[in-house]
Amino acid sequence: MIFAAGLGTRLRPLTDDRPKALVELNGKALLERVIGRMKEVKVERLVINIHHFADQIKIFLREHENFGMDIVLSEEREKLLDTGGGVLKARDLFLPDTPVLIHNVDILTDLDLNALIRQHEEHDAYATLVVKPCLADRVLKFNGGILKGWENKRTGEQKIVDDGFYKAKEYNYCGMQVLSSEYLHNMIHGDVFSIIDEHLAQAKNHPIELFQHDGLAFDLGTPEAIKEANGMIYDL
Repeated sequence: MIFAAGLGTRLRPLTDDRPKALVELNGKALLERVIGRMKEVKVERLVINIHHFADQIKIFLREHENFGMDIVLSEEREKLLDTGGGVLKARDLFLPDTPVLIHNVDILTDLDLNALIRQHEEHDAYATLVVKPCLADRVLKFNGGILKGWENKRTGEQKIVDDGFYKAKEYNYCGMQVLSSEYLHNMIHGDVFSIIDEHLAQAKNHPIELFQHDGLAFDLGTPEAIKEANGMIYDL
């Protein structure tokens, strides 16, 4: 699944006339870049959620003949459902009894997706989140590689799974994850909610694992970030 439904408010004015997913980096739409990465790891079906300028994404995919993939759209035209709500709405579109790789459309990364999938499968994992050593204020806390909570370092707000939280290591979420079919079946929240809140709720009964990525995971959420990434000498 590609999260592509966001309003892209931080990317204005680039998103005044197009969805975030169709903002270009080095002449290629962000959506096309992530579709290419999904194609590399041979996903069987790709679900893309749409909301802002949804028809433009439909036209873009039609013009490119779905890039030769089985692509299904999850429409959130009436109401934007956030990341967790987006997964919940799309749940019946996924192939049954199959793990789901999820990638934010606005992340530029050199992550080895095959390595992520391999770890998830080898661990027979319930869910696997891609993280990096913390830089930003909002952190996920893992103890022994298992999710134990969330904290906003700036405000002091905490969401604690269990006592393992207090000796946990801090990481930032990188916008990529793999969820098992069991995780999807057991989703707790409804309507509009963050996938991070769903992780924290399910972590009370199931192990949510980390995959540490020490390379590039660049947030393309602002015009300044797009400009900086355009100046990178390599092209991912």
